[in-house]
Amino acid sequence: MTMVRTPPPLPVRDKAAARALSPMLNRLAEERATGVLVREHGTLHLAEGRVVHAESPLAPGLDVLLTAHGTLATAAWQRAAAAAEGPLRAAELLLESGLLPAGALELCHLDALYDAGYFALAPSSTPGRFHCDGAPRTGTLPSVPVVALERETLRRRLQLHRLWPEPAADTAPLIRADPLLRDTGPAPSAPARPARRTPVAPRQRAVLDRVDGTRTAADIARELGRQAFHTLVDVRRLAAAGHLRPLAPVVSVPPAPYPTAPEQARNLPPPLPPVTDPDIALLKRLRDALEAL
Repeated sequence: MTMVRTPPPLPVRDKAAARALSPMLNRLAEERATGVLVREHGTLHLAEGRVVHAESPLAPGLDVLLTAHGTLATAAWQRAAAAAEGPLRAAELLLESGLLPAGALELCHLDALYDAGYFALAPSSTPGRFHCDGAPRTGTLPSVPVVALERETLRRRLQLHRLWPEPAADTAPLIRADPLLRDTGPAPSAPARPARRTPVAPRQRAVLDRVDGTRTAADIARELGRQAFHTLVDVRRLAAAGHLRPLAPVVSVPPAPYPTAPEQARNLPPPLPPVTDPDIALLKRLRDALEAL
């Protein structure tokens, strides 16, 4: 009987590596690096390969989350920020002075970290830059592993896509949708809105009341003192219900260049030919005869 050798299995690419949102960040985590990773939409602070802090212009900072709803007085944060280097050290000073409960600080810190980390790991058009820092930060605030931040970011992306798959409302200024002009929405590819609008919950009402054609979701989140991602959830639910839509960008058409003198000469119509019609010549002779009478 002929023996058939089974070929060896093909190498399988690591699925975790294929799903990595930032290969550079994963490499830094494996190397237990300490420093700052600067990306297009945010910054991640690492200590021995773990994320200890995140910042993004699209997400409210730790100071906003602490002071917006009375957890901490604004003046107390301002004094701590003036005496410390960076928001993490300012928060630790408040914790050491007894002005801030440890549980409230840890909760707000993790909320701000995951919120800004979501935007920092968004797809970017420019490569990230890492600034190494040889002195790892050893503070009291918790840190999170890179894999946990990436997993949560992917979960949030999927949640937003299921609510409303059109991402333009995340960054564009928002306007209220006209119920009589629903078909003039963002783009023909956007999903059709329901024929009847659903009621607006009180939490979403606070977001809708601030939609004025100039504010973005990030602006509304900062004014309300809420996490930006939670505001995006409300925005996409309102968009899916037909209550708001992103403001379409204004496309400016440049004016046509003024033609030069040679171009004007080329564009002039040809001169009229001389009049040789015999009827016109006859009329002229009749006019002259009438004038001579």
